[in-house]
Amino acid sequence: MASLKDMRNRIGSVKATQKITKAMQMVAAAKLRRAQDAAQSARPYAARMAAVIANLAAGVSGPGAPRLLAGTGSDRRHLIVVATADRGLAGGFNSSIARAARERIASLLSEGKEVRIIPVGRKARDQLRRLYGDRFAAVFEAGGSPSLGRAEEVAGKVREIFEAGETDVVSLFYSRFRSVVSQTPTLRQLIPAEVEAGGAPLDLKGASYEYEPDEETILESLLPRNITTQIFAAMLENQAGFFASQMTAMDNATRNAGDMIASLTLQYNRTRQAQITKELIEIISGAEAL
Repeated sequence: MASLKDMRNRIGSVKATQKITKAMQMVAAAKLRRAQDAAQSARPYAARMAAVIANLAAGVSGPGAPRLLAGTGSDRRHLIVVATADRGLAGGFNSSIARAARERIASLLSEGKEVRIIPVGRKARDQLRRLYGDRFAAVFEAGGSPSLGRAEEVAGKVREIFEAGETDVVSLFYSRFRSVVSQTPTLRQLIPAEVEAGGAPLDLKGASYEYEPDEETILESLLPRNITTQIFAAMLENQAGFFASQMTAMDNATRNAGDMIASLTLQYNRTRQAQITKELIEIISGAEAL
């Protein structure tokens, strides 16, 4: 059985840990609000760009269609972009994204496809390196705060690989923020660009219009920007989901530390009372012997 000094030291250690987890919870809660606002603010822009691309794509077909929209006509070679956070202590946030990506990669490999990977975030790199490190095409860190410049770096590498003819399909894994307690690992196809057939049409309020220049020329300029936009929006969603998961994880850790402190304190008091009782019995027995 541990001595009273050892038990006091352990209670003190758990209390110190509880203070740290409580502080991390408060910091995550403070950052979550800003991250959530940023993620929600990016959604209308990404949605409107998707609507514009869908509207333009409706008038484009045949050999004149941009390659980023039409693809290469094959799906043999895949590039998987896996976006996570750089840090941990956020429950299963990073692991859920990596797990979904591993399942997709394993499925593609079982079908005989060629797969290359771009991890965005240290946790994606660490969790995928053991099984698929030889398939990394590039590695990026997510950074402390998502930036359009970092998203453009990733998008530039994606376009470079595609334009070099080294991949046919590009997909992005990230976590979509839904609420503080719900973040969903999500797969989005970047190339060929997804066109939502049932999406809401643009409201032109009865006006008629024509594109100048033509649809193909506009798409050639818009589609590369769309890849950057989708990656940046995914990074913003990830940041909001990370802080939400971290806040929840640190709240659970703080509660568990409180339960452990209560249990250790009860055990300490019982042990101390037992020692006091034992000493009293020894004193009384000695007195009676005299």
